[in-house]
Amino acid sequence: MKVKDSPYISRNRALFQKLLRTLLEEYPYASVLAADSREKTYSVNRRLTSIRGGGMMSARGFVARVFDGSRWSEHSFNEISEELLPAIAAQIRETAAMSERILPDGIRENVYAAPDDAQNTFRGSTEYEIDPEQTGDDAVLARLREIRDRGLAYSDRLLDCSVQVNWNRTSKLFLSPGKDLEQNILWTTASVSAVAARGQEIKNSRRSLSLLGGMELLDQLGKQAEETAATAMELLDSAPMPAGEYECVCTPEVTGMIVHEAFGHGVEMDMFVKKRARAEQYVGRYVASPLVTMHDGAVSASQTGSYFFDDEGTMAKDTIVIDKGILKTGISDYQSAMILGTEPTGNGRRESYRRKAYTRMTNTWFEGGSDRVEDMIASISYGFLLEEPSSGMEDPKNWGIQCMVNIAREIRDGRLTGRIFSPIVLTGYVPDLLKSITMMSPAPELSGGGFCGKGYKEWVKVSDGGPYVKARIRLG
Repeated sequence: MKVKDSPYISRNRALFQKLLRTLLEEYPYASVLAADSREKTYSVNRRLTSIRGGGMMSARGFVARVFDGSRWSEHSFNEISEELLPAIAAQIRETAAMSERILPDGIRENVYAAPDDAQNTFRGSTEYEIDPEQTGDDAVLARLREIRDRGLAYSDRLLDCSVQVNWNRTSKLFLSPGKDLEQNILWTTASVSAVAARGQEIKNSRRSLSLLGGMELLDQLGKQAEETAATAMELLDSAPMPAGEYECVCTPEVTGMIVHEAFGHGVEMDMFVKKRARAEQYVGRYVASPLVTMHDGAVSASQTGSYFFDDEGTMAKDTIVIDKGILKTGISDYQSAMILGTEPTGNGRRESYRRKAYTRMTNTWFEGGSDRVEDMIASISYGFLLEEPSSGMEDPKNWGIQCMVNIAREIRDGRLTGRIFSPIVLTGYVPDLLKSITMMSPAPELSGGGFCGKGYKEWVKVSDGGPYVKARIRLG
């Protein structure tokens, strides 16, 4: 089934069109973005059960953007009616006029060209099997309790097993002189975490799942509880990681974190404009092993970072960022593309209607190779299999990377020994790490359980992934 249109946007479409016509009487270009997003989160653990409506990604509001021939300005608002239209148009005029008055002395203004606004009419909706809103709260909570109980039954040393599922349904309308675009997106994420204890020692393990769809995700979640509980118990016997550089095999989840942190923010081209990304100097040069081909794009995969057009009305694309080891291009929003003289890649995204659009990642991943995982492990005399990424960050200006991984399984003489180390800090210089990749499994896997911030804010939903990879990595 396809996700339905937002009744609110459909009901007020004529008002958005009228506002656009009013603005075009005064400005050579104008656009209107309408967004209607709602979500719900269900959580169950040993002691608590909760249902939370709303949240960071739940909002209804609008953005009007105008171009006066040399500069852009925009105004956001969250109410619209026939009676309010004159006041909204007046406020947009005031905002546009204010941008000229508030420019500080000594600051040079960028002068922009008129936007490319080729004719395009589009309607698109993602698909799902089970509608979250039709499933019912009681049914969802019953499934989550069942999954929690399966985890807790694994061992009496488990302090807790927490299960969570979240769905988000977003509809957007973008109108401009040439464009009439509408999209409806539904994604669902879920996680299971287990906490085990022995004496004063406490360890935890967490797995997450995501899909572009609905509550059919719960069918994939059941087996995760026992696996997560088993891993938490294993971690009670883990040892601290001895610092050093090792040959490693990364699971697709760890590969995804490396992809996201190593060449995610570093190729967001608004960072090129601000001279805050070293990647700008390496376009056309080898930055990774020839085995590595990297994609980013809302239509490059079907996951939580997917959409049909971005928040500036640019149709989504599949951008090949690295092609066989060579950095080919970055990703961009419309403004950074104008300044750099490049084509926008459909990566202009807002946290909500209250925020400006920035260049942001979508689905970011490595293509697969041709190696078997068992052959990767067999090729290592001493090293580790890395699992369960937890967090990461990068320095785009200096190309440093630092990530946290929960599990390192020891490999000796081509075999897993059963020894586990935890926690692990993964660090390094990005090109060194990516150039050290020597083996990749065939099938990339993506997941999108988390959010990505621009620095410490501007959160958007993304996914990342890739195949199993073998690389030389600094651990500590």
